Amino acid sequence: MPRTRTAVLGAAGVVVVVAGLATAGLGGGAGGPAAAPSSLRPATAPIERTTLVETRDVDGTLGYGGTRTVAGTGHGTLTWLPGAGSVISRGRPVYRVDDEPVPLLYGRLPLYRTLSAGKEGPDVEQLERNLRALGYTGFTVDETYSAATAAAVKRWQDDLGVKETGTVGPGTAAVAAGRIRVAGRKAAVGDKIGGPVLTYTGTTRVVGVDLDVQYQRLAKKGAEVEIGLPSGDTTKGKITSVGKVAEEGGRDEPTTIEVTIAVDGQKSLGPYDKAPVDVRFTANRHRDVLAVPIGALLAQGDGGYAVQVVRDGRVRTVPVETGVFTEGQVEIAGPGIAEGMKVGVPS
Repeated sequence: MPRTRTAVLGAAGVVVVVAGLATAGLGGGAGGPAAAPSSLRPATAPIERTTLVETRDVDGTLGYGGTRTVAGTGHGTLTWLPGAGSVISRGRPVYRVDDEPVPLLYGRLPLYRTLSAGKEGPDVEQLERNLRALGYTGFTVDETYSAATAAAVKRWQDDLGVKETGTVGPGTAAVAAGRIRVAGRKAAVGDKIGGPVLTYTGTTRVVGVDLDVQYQRLAKKGAEVEIGLPSGDTTKGKITSVGKVAEEGGRDEPTTIEVTIAVDGQKSLGPYDKAPVDVRFTANRHRDVLAVPIGALLAQGDGGYAVQVVRDGRVRTVPVETGVFTEGQVEIAGPGIAEGMKVGVPS
């Protein structure tokens, strides 16, 4: 079975290796593939047929993802706010104004207008889906705010302990995509409502990576990655989003794109939050290729590389084309190169 090795992008290490070859007496010139007797007795390694995996290790941060802000509208005084780390689900209060709850609803559309009997639109359907999920019935979930919808809203308002108007307007509820985790307070109890109230994140930990744009090709939505945790353990993740807008770095800092990674098995993450992690992206698998140790490469005058094929005590220098560089291995190809041949390496 062919062995699989992991690639390190870039070939900066090759220069050092080649310099080492010269020191070891293996510095063949660009004289072509002609064979010649040699008293040289180098160490050798076989040309192998294998699979090489091209990867890149980068720094990431384990946390709950980016934050968003809940802003309060209307009039009144903040009388209660949840603490950082609190998890709030549908129907539960996000904060209280004049001791009345402002509950959480799930959806994408904010409450930008007052919803009442006769109104139509996707925001009406969003409200009705939430009412149904909270256990209120007697209406059809559609884009029409009917008298039956208004009656369900009054029952909901009665259970909340607020005035039973049968209408829902801006400031009477907060909307998020799902459950939220409070990241921090932006206001204090006793403040007048208006402006930011708190910030929140999702409730599932993810890994965020500011990826240098030169490695953007490594990040494909849906691709799997390996994550190294502070404990030394590893876990798997999957890329869920890749930023489309590059962020310019500061002085001597690279331009980056934001990559978000979902993590398999939240229990495997332990208690970590806002913790540094290592992320290994896998770009390409080079299957069924010929490979030799990087130390077998000889720098040529034209900027290319060659290897020294050793057979029956004779050494010949054979130019090669290089592919992916691995952790100690390099893909090679060229006329006269075949699996099983021996090549010289530093001893």
